[in-house]
Amino acid sequence: MIIFPAIDLYGGKAVRLYKGDYNNMTVYSEHPEEVAVEFFKCGADHIHLVDLEGARDGTTPNIETVKKIRSVTDAFIEIGGGIRSIETVDTYISAGVNRVILGTAAVKDRTFLLDAVKKYGDKIAVGVDIKDGFVAIKCWTEKSEFDGIEFCKEMESIGIKTIICTDISRDGAMRGTNLELYKNLKNHVKVNIIASGGVTDMSDIIALHKIGVYGAIIGKAYYIGAVDLKEAVEMSK
Repeated sequence: MIIFPAIDLYGGKAVRLYKGDYNNMTVYSEHPEEVAVEFFKCGADHIHLVDLEGARDGTTPNIETVKKIRSVTDAFIEIGGGIRSIETVDTYISAGVNRVILGTAAVKDRTFLLDAVKKYGDKIAVGVDIKDGFVAIKCWTEKSEFDGIEFCKEMESIGIKTIICTDISRDGAMRGTNLELYKNLKNHVKVNIIASGGVTDMSDIIALHKIGVYGAIIGKAYYIGAVDLKEAVEMSK
């Protein structure tokens, strides 16, 4: 299992939101590139980035910060957050990002999704944010009509190889990960599943490793010291 420590970007800083609430934001570092270096020193060779401003506004205001992170680490970098055009995908790929995650656009703009997959193949992943069993969109502010499992099956059918699945109710809440959700997904799709949201301590890492998900994202638990990243990486090999 691959460990993906997360850096959420806002205003060029590394921050975390509680359940996606922009009014409930904690700043963890003024220099996200330094956080990325620390990840790499702990043995983490994959990094999960989210441009929170991009997620809200559909822009790339933190692109220079992304480039800084790319310049200081050889880690595999994936990024999501408001990516709604092929031009934005091009921008991130040109900046050295290894994988781009489509969220709302995968639900609302199927033509764009198909074009991105045709152009970039497995460099395109889909972020599936689950709220009450349904796919949430627009930075978690709206619940779509799509059942989460059925949507993942549809993504698999069009060639998506990696799905980042977040249980919104668990994100940043330190309540433990939703193992049943990921078990259910693994029973229905064969894509690589990255579990996101709710990792609280090493017991969550161990449990996710046992059920065989492809990857796990660690956010708040790292920043508050509840998970030792080096230990998590070693255990997950």
